[in-house]
Formats: sequence, structure tokens, C-alpha cells
Amino acid sequence: MTDSELELGPVDYMIVEWPPGKEPTGEGLAILGDLSDRGLIQVLDLAFVRKNEDGTVSGLALMDIDADGELDLIGFEGAASGLLDQNDYDEAGAALEPGAAAAILLYENRWARPFAAAVRRSGAQLVASGRIPADEFVDAVESLDSTTA
Repeated sequence: MTDSELELGPVDYMIVEWPPGKEPTGEGLAILGDLSDRGLIQVLDLAFVRKNEDGTVSGLALMDIDADGELDLIGFEGAASGLLDQNDYDEAGAALEPGAAAAILLYENRWARPFAAAVRRSGAQLVASGRIPADEFVDAVESLDSTTA
């Protein structure tokens, strides 16, 4: 394993859907930029796709999301590692409603870099990873609260 691999934090992806009739407002882009500027994440890829009514998935061009005359995604224009391709768009499309638009975000969790590097140097390896959806977590906590009250 190379030194750069030892220094890489966990890499995650996220797909955010805007159902038919809803369009991105650009509200989350400032937050994404802030997370990146503070070194908490590194945006590796940011792609926008639309699932057509016939089920095909196509990429969308960078755009002025909030119609203020400025290209909202200019800060992420270089966020194209080449790791995402049409197969990834199609796979993301399987989770989308026909007529929906989506953002596909591939990012490195830079905040975890030092920890990941340290455990790799010690000979450890990641053997499992996962996510608990926030609403499921809240439901579980509320369930615990109601049984202990």
C-alpha cells in the first residue's frame, strides 16, 4: 500500500433526489462548499442526472440553479475524478422515480484521514461499513425514550 493510500480517508457516495416537479434550489451547495473549504470532506465527483419517463438516465449540465444569473456549481466544476460513469448513473437511476432529477456526490471523509491512516499502519483493516438513515435512528431513540420513561 502506498503512502497516499494510507492517508486516504473513507470514501462515500450520496444520491439526492428531487421528485418530479421539484427542482434544486442550490441551498445545499454553500454548505457543501463550506465542508470542503474546512477540510472535512473532499468532493471527488459531483454529477447531476435526470431519469426520463422511459427509464433512461442522462447527465445534466452545470447550471444556474437559483436563477440569480451566476453559475452555482462553478466551485465544483473540477469535481470530476472520472470514477463515475454511465453505469453509475444508471445504478443511481434505479433508485429514482421517472421524471426525477438527482445529484450524485462522491466524497472523501477527510476528517477521518488521520484515524484511518493510524489504524492501517497498525495492521488493521476496515471489514464493514454502513449507514443508518437519520429517520430510523430518531425513531429508535424515541422508542428507547418511551420505554425508559
